[in-house]
Amino acid sequence: MSLALPASTFRRLRGGSVPVWAALLLVLMGVVGMVSVVSGATPVSWSDVGHGLGLWLTGADDSRYRMVDRIVVDLRLPRMLLAMMVGGGLAVVGALLQTATRNDLSDPYLFGLSSGSAAGAVGVITFTGEVLGQWTLPLAAFVGGMASVLVVLLLLRRFRSHSPERMILAGLSVSFLFTAITYYFTFLGDQRAAQSVLFWTMGGLGSARWDSLWVPLAGLVVLAAFCWRQWGALDAMLAGENTAHSLGIDPQRLRVQLFVVCAFATACFVAVSGVIGFVGLMVPHLARAAAGALHRGMLVLSVLMGALLLLLSDVVSRTVLAPQELPVGIITASVGALFVMYTLLNQPDAA
Repeated sequence: MSLALPASTFRRLRGGSVPVWAALLLVLMGVVGMVSVVSGATPVSWSDVGHGLGLWLTGADDSRYRMVDRIVVDLRLPRMLLAMMVGGGLAVVGALLQTATRNDLSDPYLFGLSSGSAAGAVGVITFTGEVLGQWTLPLAAFVGGMASVLVVLLLLRRFRSHSPERMILAGLSVSFLFTAITYYFTFLGDQRAAQSVLFWTMGGLGSARWDSLWVPLAGLVVLAAFCWRQWGALDAMLAGENTAHSLGIDPQRLRVQLFVVCAFATACFVAVSGVIGFVGLMVPHLARAAAGALHRGMLVLSVLMGALLLLLSDVVSRTVLAPQELPVGIITASVGALFVMYTLLNQPDAA
């Protein structure tokens, strides 16, 4: 099944260059980012934001901070940055995997990454508790995600050719396996932790802190370095394996490298945000509709669109049932479902 958007989706703006799109998205991100800082259960005014930012930028003494300043500086700002990093990173991972597998339905969680991370996190929530302090949950989620990747790679070692079909089947089987482990942990564990398990598996940005932002940043840096070095090879992959071979590119080796990089990056994102679905599936299609299939422009727009989408989703999750907060994964899943319905209804009837 193809989720290609109809040609008319971005027809009016398609003629604009990638820099025009990027500038527009950056402006929207700035606006939505400021809205996200003032949104939440505790009311924060624009003047409070300005006051808190002023103290933070000038390195003021702690005694000058009010409670509302702490909310702005220590909670809202890192949450805004986390949303942008995770959203942009998941979108790039989805775009890379869709290229590698030649499957429009590929996303960051296709290869068992989400289920592996969920199994690790649920294991510590229900059994061990925070034995390592605030780093227990992120570390367990990261280890679980990388464990699922290791199992996929071990399965693929049995074959000489790592075809897209085999990679997908291996990923799906590992995903089902770790999902079963997650359910097993949930059933046997402390039922009082069920709410924490549910919230984490639906995704959330409430754990954002300055000292944890380096984790998703590490995933973004690895992704950026890989894309910078390999964007030409990725473009060649679009023309088929024979063309890639004629240009001196080994498609099988490139797929394995791409898979490992995407796995590491996704584990970094999931470790601090939980499982946030549909961003990596939906955004690459929007970016291709605006920038075309070639990776240099498409990946830039994927980062910006993914960041903007998750920022908007986070604002909605904090305001739609305020003062309660919805898991942000519910918002992204709702938007993703509408996106798939839209593309399905706008495809020509093959009959």
